[in-house]
Amino acid sequence: MDVEELQTFVEVAEAGGISSAARRLGVSKSIVSRRLFRLEAELGIQLLARTTRGAALTEAGTAFREYAARACAEIEVAKEAILPAGDLRGRLRVAVPLSFGPTHFAPVLAEMARRHPLLHIHASYSDRFVDLIAEGFDCAIRVGYLPDSNLIARRIGPIYGKLVASPDYLKAYGAPETPDEVIAHQAIMQGTEEWQFMDGDAVVTVNPRGRFKADNALALVTAAAAGLGIAWLPDCVTHDYVVSGALIPIMTRYPPPPAGAYVIRPPGQHPARKIRVLTELLIEYFEQNLHFAELDH
Repeated sequence: MDVEELQTFVEVAEAGGISSAARRLGVSKSIVSRRLFRLEAELGIQLLARTTRGAALTEAGTAFREYAARACAEIEVAKEAILPAGDLRGRLRVAVPLSFGPTHFAPVLAEMARRHPLLHIHASYSDRFVDLIAEGFDCAIRVGYLPDSNLIARRIGPIYGKLVASPDYLKAYGAPETPDEVIAHQAIMQGTEEWQFMDGDAVVTVNPRGRFKADNALALVTAAAAGLGIAWLPDCVTHDYVVSGALIPIMTRYPPPPAGAYVIRPPGQHPARKIRVLTELLIEYFEQNLHFAELDH
């Protein structure tokens, strides 16, 4: 049984269609279709039901998917085991935050590609929390406070932040002095998140309110500098604004607890070596560039 055909079937099953799988694999739809037909012919059974809307797994395809995915994963582990020490090959699909991914994480990915010329790296930059399994990503780099999930996370470094506001906003509305006063102010947020602050050793949680929301930290810091409200943002995003005086740290007696940067991967017994190598490079980057996490500490 051809391994490439198995891998193509798994991609189609995970992507939910031939077109999406073709984009993930970087090949044409016709190539994906030919591989699937050959696999079905060898098995003597239909794995996919073709419809005008795409393709759906048959009952047999649903049953076969788990075994095929397991076989492909074991083959990847076996390939890694026999490669010369340090060599990586294949493809690494990684989701990266857009806010400062291009400036802080992109150099690490470029260095990884330089060290491993047989490795294909496909990076997708977005502040949206992608579904790693459904969208076919090997891993993701995420920044902030992690929600509970069944994904496996490895912390690569700390991220510090603070509450800030522009001089114009503070002149017009004043600054909150305690966490309880935050809800009386216009907050600039990503969504409906909670903000946390340290009161000594205790963590105080508040639910801010505001009319300006964006899914990108650079858009949020721009809105804060324009005087639209108060914002909790990482130091690496606000540093230049604070230095120039465009933003002022507020409520400094109640600092937010440190957040973190993480490599997230789907659950599995054996993390691929390419994910382990990326994680180690990112940890090394944080250790060598403490100013990234600790600009104002």
